[in-house]
Amino acid sequence: MELNSVILTTGCSVGFFKLVNTGLKALPMPDSACRNAWKWRNISTSFVHSIITGIWAVLCFYLHPQMAEDLISTHSVFSHALVCVSIGYFIYDFCDMVFNQKITQAWELLFHHTVVITCFGISVLTCRYVGFAVVALLVEINSVFLHLRQVLRMAGRAKTTSYRVNSMVNLGTYVVFRINTLAWMTRWLVLNRDRVPLFSYTVGSVGLAIMTAMNIVLFYRLLRSDFLKTGREAKKEI
Repeated sequence: MELNSVILTTGCSVGFFKLVNTGLKALPMPDSACRNAWKWRNISTSFVHSIITGIWAVLCFYLHPQMAEDLISTHSVFSHALVCVSIGYFIYDFCDMVFNQKITQAWELLFHHTVVITCFGISVLTCRYVGFAVVALLVEINSVFLHLRQVLRMAGRAKTTSYRVNSMVNLGTYVVFRINTLAWMTRWLVLNRDRVPLFSYTVGSVGLAIMTAMNIVLFYRLLRSDFLKTGREAKKEI
């Protein structure tokens, strides 16, 4: 994809997720979520992004298996477009949080989005490491259940069987598609150190280190909230 196509695809993605968020206003909302309608729409929009990009990432490797053998220079237009679409979502979500939430409440996610936009941006602009970026997007498979968990909580269904099942699936996919994926990416970067320029290696290493730390903390919070807490012992809900 040429630069104009990258800008157009990313811009259309920003517009698409804005339309999704706006369209959610016309759909029914649980009474328990009405007190924070913005958060309900924000999480629901993130849920849509996770479904799209999670399935898309798997299809990228299925339709173009050669990319798995060379994550640096081999990629398809389909996979390049995926990374552009994801950048568009993170740009949209970044702006949505800045305009609708206090910075002190959203700084972790804002920082996360900044790191992702930077790393993915380098990938789409240089047309290198696209395969590596697509591997990173496999974590969105877990994000489907992570966002569904939040939706169920806001809908007042935290004590239902469906919530309990989703919590177990969420933790299982968290380990497989989030923690293991980040560990594999870190290992790949170290083993391919000689093939990666110093700047890209530094940005990738710092980004992975930050993501790994944030995901370990989040995993502990999820485990404590859904499986270790007892009644009033839960001090903070995620």
